Amino acid sequence: MSDPLVARLRRAGCVAAEEEAALLREAASAGSSLEGLVARREAGEPLEHLLGWAAFCGLRVPVRAGVFVPRRRTELLVERAIEALRARTGSVVAVDLCCGSGAVALVLATALRGALGDRLELHATDVDPVAVDLARDTLGPHGALVHEGDLVEALPRGLRGRVDVLVANAPYVPSGAVRTMPSEARDHEPLVALDGGADGSELQRRVVRSAPEWLGPGGTLLLETSQAQLPDLLRLAAGRGLAADGLRDDERGATALHARAAG
Repeated sequence: MSDPLVARLRRAGCVAAEEEAALLREAASAGSSLEGLVARREAGEPLEHLLGWAAFCGLRVPVRAGVFVPRRRTELLVERAIEALRARTGSVVAVDLCCGSGAVALVLATALRGALGDRLELHATDVDPVAVDLARDTLGPHGALVHEGDLVEALPRGLRGRVDVLVANAPYVPSGAVRTMPSEARDHEPLVALDGGADGSELQRRVVRSAPEWLGPGGTLLLETSQAQLPDLLRLAAGRGLAADGLRDDERGATALHARAAG
């Protein structure tokens, strides 16, 4: 016998209707109205905003309405960041730029705090105060400091030349293409988390240009991007004295710039 909830979600365009039905029922069992949640999902609200969390690197990362939902493709950055930080000796400094919900920093803290303890100094930044409030709630218990402001300008000056790993998921959708995004993102996530400027690379270029000033010797920059944008970023990174290459994960549809400072 067919499940009427699954059928409703399928009619609403939900590809993974069975999984979503189970998750909505779980959320309803915690005190929310199932009918209310389903109606909001049918109206196009992101599933993660309804649940209050997003699945990311095996964790349930808290999210709220009006905050960017972490994507699975960003897991590539996190995995490489963990590898780079584990290879460092002494104290290590990691920075999550454009942190949104704080998903990247949360996974880094969860994966590394036990092994590194007080050796790990973790910072996150975002320009959106709504995201900053959420990230502080999420990351505070993990000893991370969250700063409100524009990219590296939000960071404490004392971090210059000390960062071991700089991870950035800066917006990279061209301004004119935002309107073509799925309504879940276009209508429910902040524009500042999506719009990367005229060609999509404005914020990415700023990150690459500023990275050498903040990275310590042998420090690593990991920047999410697209295949079309990667070649220009590789040239820019090389021009700034960084040894750069591209990362690709076809399964997750992920592309990233990987660059290292000298030393």
